[in-house]
Amino acid sequence: MTENISAYPLTWATIYPKTPQYKREAARFEVGFSTARDNLLNELRLIDAKNVIMSSNVPLRQDGLPYATFKEPDDPGVAVYFQIKDKNYALCCDRWLKVKDNLRAIGLHIAAMRGMERWGVGSLEQAFMGYQALPPGADFSETKWWEVLGVDVRASNDAVKTAYRKLARKYHPDGGSSPDSEKMAVINAAYEEAKKAGYKCGNYDW
Repeated sequence: MTENISAYPLTWATIYPKTPQYKREAARFEVGFSTARDNLLNELRLIDAKNVIMSSNVPLRQDGLPYATFKEPDDPGVAVYFQIKDKNYALCCDRWLKVKDNLRAIGLHIAAMRGMERWGVGSLEQAFMGYQALPPGADFSETKWWEVLGVDVRASNDAVKTAYRKLARKYHPDGGSSPDSEKMAVINAAYEEAKKAGYKCGNYDW
């Protein structure tokens, strides 16, 4: 996975739709950039993440981490790539107007997922299943999103949703057989492509 990922500039994961500029918001996280960055790294350490790449449009220091002082980029998004038990994952956020706030959001998200595991209902592996990373730049040039979901390219909103949920139940069941995280990552990516295609064509109300 790492050969196609750059820490600078930003390498965005294909499983995440980008947030339009006009929908980004000012956050209220009362931490500076250095604290947000270091807290995120600590959260990744606590889940035993390996081969971490923190990608953004912030220039890097000699140690490979982003500088704490910089001109805020036009795209404040942050993507974090890592491995847990040899599986590749990606967490991305560009909802907030500043890089530090997107860093903080990802760190808080991981902390919340760790909290879920403490209650004994599920595992971190289950929690992270929807975030399994596809190679950056991956597309469906060979297998189209509608082929992955098993629907017609002109399928209705309800038909696409129904197909997605059926596949999700099959490959990410609540109990019984073991979930197939790699297959689920492809299904999730196809569903995101379907939503983007529907938005562009004006055919779907998601």
